[in-house]
Amino acid sequence: MALRYWRWWPWSAWSRTRPPPSESTQSRSRAPLRLNGSAGRPTSAKYRSFRQQFSTQEQTPQICVVGSGPAGFYTAQHLLKHHSRAHVDIYEKQLVPFGLVRFGVAPDHPEVKNVINTFTRTAQSDRCAFHGNVVVGRDVTVQELRDAYHAVVLSYGAEDNQALEIPGEELPGVFSARAFVGWYNGLPENRALAPDLSCDTAVVVGQGNVALDVARILLTPPEHLEKTDITEAALGALRQSQVKTVWIVGRRGALQVAFTVKELREMIQLPGTRPILDPADFLGLQDRIKEVPRPRKRLMELLLRAATEEPEVAEVARRASASRAWGLRFFRSPQQVLPSPDGRRVAGIRLAVTRLEGVGEATRAVPTGDVEDLPCGLVLSSIGYKSRPIDPSVPFDPKLGVIPNVEGRVVDVPGLYCSGWVKRGPTGVITTTMTDSFVTGQILLQDLKAGLLPSGPRPGYAAVKALLGSRGVWPVSFSDWEKLDAEEVSQGQGAGKPREKLLDPQEMLRLLGR
Repeated sequence: MALRYWRWWPWSAWSRTRPPPSESTQSRSRAPLRLNGSAGRPTSAKYRSFRQQFSTQEQTPQICVVGSGPAGFYTAQHLLKHHSRAHVDIYEKQLVPFGLVRFGVAPDHPEVKNVINTFTRTAQSDRCAFHGNVVVGRDVTVQELRDAYHAVVLSYGAEDNQALEIPGEELPGVFSARAFVGWYNGLPENRALAPDLSCDTAVVVGQGNVALDVARILLTPPEHLEKTDITEAALGALRQSQVKTVWIVGRRGALQVAFTVKELREMIQLPGTRPILDPADFLGLQDRIKEVPRPRKRLMELLLRAATEEPEVAEVARRASASRAWGLRFFRSPQQVLPSPDGRRVAGIRLAVTRLEGVGEATRAVPTGDVEDLPCGLVLSSIGYKSRPIDPSVPFDPKLGVIPNVEGRVVDVPGLYCSGWVKRGPTGVITTTMTDSFVTGQILLQDLKAGLLPSGPRPGYAAVKALLGSRGVWPVSFSDWEKLDAEEVSQGQGAGKPREKLLDPQEMLRLLGR
């Protein structure tokens, strides 16, 4: 029998920026209701308004969140904390939770992954449920979720990367940093990447934190990674790596780098490596940083010290014994990936020399007409992540790579919200996403309180479960994840690792008896 759903009430009064009711409006709604003498009931208009607001507050709001990374979990956490009856279902396309914390955070940054403990407590709440192995947009549509829930929050992040869009990008030996990170972090779709690390020199295009992450992993002595959760396949490849030098290339200058002081300090102090920084790249920088914000000033001061100050005796000795090196190249924009003589792999990259034009936010790098060729056998593109559209029914801005929204309310789609990178773009750190997600959660609760979400009960997961079952989709619960988690921890113990990540979805399903 076909499932039937409660339908949405008319949304013609919805405003993109409609605020919660003012104090005066709230006061009026709390005033005694006038009774109709003949019927002994409140006058109809005010009674309907009161009934909508009262019923939405008193019933159990069914809310679903799409994506189980930081944005999804922080949104769920806020909703559960600030509404005592709300029930939140979290849908995830992977079989395992935690998104970028599991698949994006570098293996040598275990302290950043401690946030998983907070997310686990949220998932274990009686009012929260995790449903992995469900691809929204394929296994179930966004409209079907909207039919089943009072509100839907899209928090699925940025699962694609910006392309270089230059000739030769398709050559073997050219990878996105996103795929390379996924390879060493155990993202199932990247488990077969198998980068060839037999070359002497690698080039990373981009100067953000991800660029420094991949450069650091390439250069870190493998014995320093053995006790992390890096995959055994990646660790084996890094043990055999011949990469000795990594150039980190940016199209603008030192003042515009996007990495942060913590990541730079790690690179400077990386065992067995030395920095290659040209003092000429930093001329005049000391004067230009006097008025910049404190975090940027601290970063520039560290760069200046590393590039221009004479190191202490111990540091001189350390650098002299280093077998590997990394360097920053400024005012260089990739123009072409150069092939080997047989055309079978990358042999170098042609860089256009640039200069800055404009001031402030309008500053941009423009070519000077000069070019230089940089020999290398590996190119990693780290010029940004981007989100994908999830479903034809959801508006999407392909230029900005975000869902059009106002404070997390999806434009022109009442009851639909977004948080995290798909809301604001792939910027910031985990705490940035936390703040952003809390804002979306608060906006949703304001709309709920104001009576802007559907009144009446919603079936929630019961309806979606029936749909998924009819389509041969078998969701993975959080208790299922805990079984997989225990297996990973068990496999890692023998090697002294915190875990050995499971990479094959089919193997995971077999372990769960599916």
